[in-house]
Amino acid sequence: DKLCGQCKTEMSSYAIYRLPYHDHCTLVMQTHGEPLVVPSLAELNGKDGFVIAPFSASQDCPILLLKPDVIETMQVKHACQFFPQFSLKEEKASTLTTCPPSISSKVGERLEAHYAIDFANFHAQLEAGAFSKIVLARRVTVTTDESISPEDLFMHACNLYPRMFVALVSTEKNGTWLVATPETLLEGNGNRWHTMALAGTIKLSGEQLGFDNPPSADMTGKMYNAQPIAWSDKNIQEQRYVATYITQCLERFTDDFTEKGPYTARAGNLVHLRSDFNFKLDDVTCLGDVINELHPTPAVCGIPKEDAREFILANESVPRKYYSGFMGILNPNGDTNIYVSLRCMQIDGNMYGLYAGGGLLIDSVEKQEWGETEAKMKTMKRCLVTKKI
Repeated sequence: DKLCGQCKTEMSSYAIYRLPYHDHCTLVMQTHGEPLVVPSLAELNGKDGFVIAPFSASQDCPILLLKPDVIETMQVKHACQFFPQFSLKEEKASTLTTCPPSISSKVGERLEAHYAIDFANFHAQLEAGAFSKIVLARRVTVTTDESISPEDLFMHACNLYPRMFVALVSTEKNGTWLVATPETLLEGNGNRWHTMALAGTIKLSGEQLGFDNPPSADMTGKMYNAQPIAWSDKNIQEQRYVATYITQCLERFTDDFTEKGPYTARAGNLVHLRSDFNFKLDDVTCLGDVINELHPTPAVCGIPKEDAREFILANESVPRKYYSGFMGILNPNGDTNIYVSLRCMQIDGNMYGLYAGGGLLIDSVEKQEWGETEAKMKTMKRCLVTKKI
């Protein structure tokens, strides 16, 4: 059985998470019954708990709401005390491998060939004018010599990515997932709320990786050794689509909102263009409606939203499941912190399913988009590489 070290309780469904820039993490655990299956996002109105939602809800991948009866908070470095006997396959705690997970060149060539087919299919829709933007995602499964304890992965992700939301979730219905994501879907309390438009990607290299200024220090686009980040027209347009979409969503609920940005924000070894939206929401009982309007944003889906989502579901080679969905604490009477599930892995023993995607516009180039997904997958691969912390 999976046990909580603090309360010696069987852990049937749980989430452990750390908010950006925090040094402590929180365990929320439901020890009795199964998480609530929520039929639709709108039916989150008035509800509270830890929500785990897929890209698109289905019978196999439902929207889940944990109703915790145990909540524990402690320093990240002590988080292993939550799980003294935790393991997916056995009770023996394992260490992080020193050998990077890899796939054979033949498998890599096959994956790239499949991606090329998907890219051609998606890009043809852009050329035909069906979409102005659409996101193409893919998955790769890597293995390690032995399974790595999820608490090791969680703590390592917290140390690697201090500016990201990091969460480890596990239920019988959705399995076990680790997420390290830079993208807020909805956060706030009372009548003050925040969301963001995050899109466009550039990989940092060399001296740039040595600079880790907070996003608030980068309102001019100049950071990382005082050198400006050269954003292409494609990246700028891609982010603008997301910002425009969010503006239109918020206008359905309030006329009191501000947009700040876009500016360059770092996430691991990548930087993105980000705009922040702060808004007033008088009726907090409608948070489900707000989430339903926002999700999925063009950062993970496309424009127009419903047509793009249907095309993705019908044409992507591998189902996204909970990748590009969202998770976090929903609390209309307190603090809400919900994040888009980017940079994530599904954990099954010593097999790790890594997901990544990229926004396609009509001027997108296949090799460049493939390279972007490779760079994004390295966020989770890094969690599998270093010695035990």
